[in-house]
Amino acid sequence: MTARIIDGKQVAAQMRAELKRQVDQLRQEGLVPGLGVILVGDDPASKSYVTAKEKACEEIGIFSDDNRLPARASTSDLLELIGRMNADGRIHGVLVQLPLPKHVDESQVLLAVDPSKDVDGFHPVSIGRMVIGQEVFLPCTPHGVIQLLLRCGVVIEGAHAVIVGRSNIVGKPLANMLIQKAKTGNATVTVCHTRTRDLGYHTRQADILIAAAGSPHAISADMVKEGAVVIDVGVNRVQDPSRKAGYRLVGDVDFEAVKERASLITPVPGGVGPMTITMLLHNTVQAAMRAAKSRA
Repeated sequence: MTARIIDGKQVAAQMRAELKRQVDQLRQEGLVPGLGVILVGDDPASKSYVTAKEKACEEIGIFSDDNRLPARASTSDLLELIGRMNADGRIHGVLVQLPLPKHVDESQVLLAVDPSKDVDGFHPVSIGRMVIGQEVFLPCTPHGVIQLLLRCGVVIEGAHAVIVGRSNIVGKPLANMLIQKAKTGNATVTVCHTRTRDLGYHTRQADILIAAAGSPHAISADMVKEGAVVIDVGVNRVQDPSRKAGYRLVGDVDFEAVKERASLITPVPGGVGPMTITMLLHNTVQAAMRAAKSRA
């Protein structure tokens, strides 16, 4: 068996086309969805990611309020800016790019974002609503994983999903989404982590295996059940002198070996990555629609 490759770029493009039609309709009705973006410092990866988000907003017609602050910016500087965004009717979603410099109180900053504008889904109120199954903006990367599964025809209900990784950004929220009593859930979920004994024993039981550990090639072929669906969330830099940059990106899964056992598999790059920004756009459009509905 050789796995069918899940093309995250293609699925993301399909969703963005759908979102553009929604935005076009909203603009005709006089409503322009707006996203406020805050980037602190000069981290190359963060700058690249924020630039990609702004480009994506422009492509589908979302207004983007770009705020780039120096690395020396204080917690109070961010709180003041977030307060202005919370009160700005043009801005329906607020995004604070993480990580923040160490001298900034990250938890205080995230708490300052109005939950009704928390399009990243990181506010404790958003997390709480997600856990009890209320309508809420779902964290973008886990939600992107769910959309990939659904749009590739994977049956989640009744499946055994094994997640390797328990981060607050991916592992924990994804586990919660998959156990929800909804069309996007109803799976049996196992969460593995650095203290899991005999990791392979658990991963070999997975109908859907999701690797989100941040460890290159942590999942080998002998750890995967024949015919499993494998979603690789990991993005790791490994040295490669043959590349101009001196490195290449690999996932948490040994792609070349595992694709001979899996039925479906995501590549790195080009798998889950494109979906993260797409789900941010989705949440921003939803935020604008909810804001309009609340004023009606």
